[in-house]
Amino acid sequence: MRAILFGPPGAGKGTQAKRLVDLYGIPQLSTGDMLREHVKNQSPLGLKVDAVMKSGGLVSDDIVIQMIEERTQRTDCKNGFLLDGFPRTITQGQALNAMLAAKGQQIDVVVGIDCPDDVVRDRAVFRRSCPQCGAIYHLQSLPPQVSDTCDRCGKIGLIHRPDDTLEAVNKRLNKFHGETAPLTSLYGAILKRVDGTKSPDDVTASIRSILDPLAASSS
Repeated sequence: MRAILFGPPGAGKGTQAKRLVDLYGIPQLSTGDMLREHVKNQSPLGLKVDAVMKSGGLVSDDIVIQMIEERTQRTDCKNGFLLDGFPRTITQGQALNAMLAAKGQQIDVVVGIDCPDDVVRDRAVFRRSCPQCGAIYHLQSLPPQVSDTCDRCGKIGLIHRPDDTLEAVNKRLNKFHGETAPLTSLYGAILKRVDGTKSPDDVTASIRSILDPLAASSS
């Protein structure tokens, strides 16, 4: 089962990806992890990436697709994989489809987690996290029992990440709507949508109703 998680920043893709990896035994493919691995190992691709990054440039789509192609050939991907955060543009989506088609493969399903902009903003602006143990809070719906103090480890001084400010969230949302949302035109019938405003458990249940039959048929 080759799947993509799709949705705006803050829709809960990361939370769901971790659960789906455990449920279906397929790896989550992170382009960031791949970049770091290739640079660390000084592979031929890693040397190219290192040179680009040291010059202040952006890693090209061609290099990213090559890394995904190499990664999907490893044994842990024999039963499929989960992409979260890629593709981000129509050009990347087309390149991914072409790479898979050349190997006689294709994306089986794209799970779109729908979440309105106002909900995304609310989640980010009111989110706080513990710098010590990583526990997450929401000042309105899930506040700590004692103000500014972590329930789990007792650390005083919860933090608000710089990328969770209203300005930062609006920038990410604008980029998503301008560059990433049009990707839906590539996927047609394999795009299945779920309501991302529900609880994480409910969202997982909705996704499972889509993926369980696919996983059963590919096993």
